[in-house]
Amino acid sequence: EVQLVESGGGSVQAGRSLRLSCAASGLAFDEYVIAWFRQAPGKEREGVSCIKTFLGNTVYADSAKGRFIVSSDNAENTVYLQMNSLKPEDTGVYFCAASLLGGCNYDTDLGEDLYHSWGQGTQVTVSS
Repeated sequence: EVQLVESGGGSVQAGRSLRLSCAASGLAFDEYVIAWFRQAPGKEREGVSCIKTFLGNTVYADSAKGRFIVSSDNAENTVYLQMNSLKPEDTGVYFCAASLLGGCNYDTDLGEDLYHSWGQGTQVTVSS
């Protein structure tokens, strides 16, 4: 059974940084695409970034480009999302998700329908 556990969320002021972690188990980590999604209050869940763990290729949503960095530690089966220059609009619950579909090459690889395993989420709150 695939399990994904997020951690690292919290409350910070605008302009500060947070690093989220997604620890994966029960899967052949190198075969998967791991993505980060977020859901703000009253809004639909949206893709933020993904990484093809074996090849290291990444995709970012426009809202994340230049501020967020996704990386993976394949020895630890963990994916990170370094979030810099945080803004109040980054507030939401952040989820990581795993997929055997897609290659994390295009914006469409951030579509949540591609992902079959999800973590429970971690709250990020950014105050102005």
